[in-house]
Amino acid sequence: MRKRTKRKMWNLLDPIQHAVVGAAITPRPTLDKLRFMEYSALEAITKGNGTIHDWRTLVDVMNLSEVMGKAGIGPEVLPICEKAQEALHKAAMHYQKTMRLVLDSQGIQALRDLIEYADLQQGSISRSEFEKYVKKTRDYIKSNGDRVVEIV
Repeated sequence: MRKRTKRKMWNLLDPIQHAVVGAAITPRPTLDKLRFMEYSALEAITKGNGTIHDWRTLVDVMNLSEVMGKAGIGPEVLPICEKAQEALHKAAMHYQKTMRLVLDSQGIQALRDLIEYADLQQGSISRSEFEKYVKKTRDYIKSNGDRVVEIV
């Protein structure tokens, strides 16, 4: 009997379509859902109804934009990330004292600018690259890198 190749068969997914989706720019409706969630979180905090989940959403946007900026995708976002980080840090300290999330006007503006830059960054790269940066950001935070700020 002849030897047969033990080639992996992709019965559940089309490998060509999978590669095309990964190489394509992230679809606008998907990015719009993400933006809606981020603006909703900012709006909730601005109106005084913010939760820790809303704060976490904004921190995730900031971290992802910072990692992408350091990697060369929209490096002009880095000064805005610093302003946003300072504003979010102040909000966290205020929350620990009063149990209310509050942002000042400069922090709100920095976060609005940050969300706009994040939209431009994420709209300019492929989906697979975007997922790579999400993983890289998650790994950097887990590793407690030199610039990770821990709030306890």
